[in-house]
Amino acid sequence: MFQKIINYPQLPSLLIRIGLAIIFTYAAVASFVSPREWIGFLPQPLTAIFPAEILLQIFSVVELLLAAWLLSGVYVRFAALFAAFMLAGIVVSNFQLFSISFRDIALIFAALALAAMSHNAAKEL
Repeated sequence: MFQKIINYPQLPSLLIRIGLAIIFTYAAVASFVSPREWIGFLPQPLTAIFPAEILLQIFSVVELLLAAWLLSGVYVRFAALFAAFMLAGIVVSNFQLFSISFRDIALIFAALALAAMSHNAAKEL
């Protein structure tokens, strides 16, 4: 049975989708539970225009929707590219916190790998 699971052709894609979905779900739930700990990660230009609490809630809902999209397996390439774009925005807008956000660079590449895998899988159909 284990061999059958290992040989499942969509396993790498599924594992990356689950991993990315966990990251976005955790961040969203944690920001709802402890918003003060997460407001500092919002870009200063946006918080100067919009109330930070509302902006954080909107971003958290988007993260939850993205997690669900990744898990759904529908239009995976676009979900992965959107995830990479969001993560890149987080890194760029929090460059002063690079000692924390540098990990997101690996997640960007995981999302790009997922997009490439999904694009290649679509070509094979």
